[in-house]
Amino acid sequence: MLLKKNYLRAVLVIAVLGVASFLLGARGGGSSPQLDVFAQCLTEKEFVMYGAEWCSHCQNEKRAFGSSFRLIPYVECPKDPKKCLSAGIDGYPTWLTPDGRRLEGEQGLKKLAAESGCPLAL
Repeated sequence: MLLKKNYLRAVLVIAVLGVASFLLGARGGGSSPQLDVFAQCLTEKEFVMYGAEWCSHCQNEKRAFGSSFRLIPYVECPKDPKKCLSAGIDGYPTWLTPDGRRLEGEQGLKKLAAESGCPLAL
């Protein structure tokens, strides 16, 4: 009987820890000093992301940065269409580089690191 109670307690503890771990991990958007450094580097190198709130690929790009996205220069095109049109943006997401290149579509952190030369330590 004692063995059965201990077994049930162990299963319960493991289940609670598993659920807590899942919920914390699923939240995303956490803070990461490494991503802050990477985002700051992109900002210093004058990379700018153009997108739209309703764009799922834009949301994926933002989510990859977590809370570090706050450091990225970002233009919400539906709210500032003149800025996007003058930059020649015709699809989302688009990253504009300091040399005028357009990185169109979802890039991901590794591709942005390669394009920018910014160190990415994950």
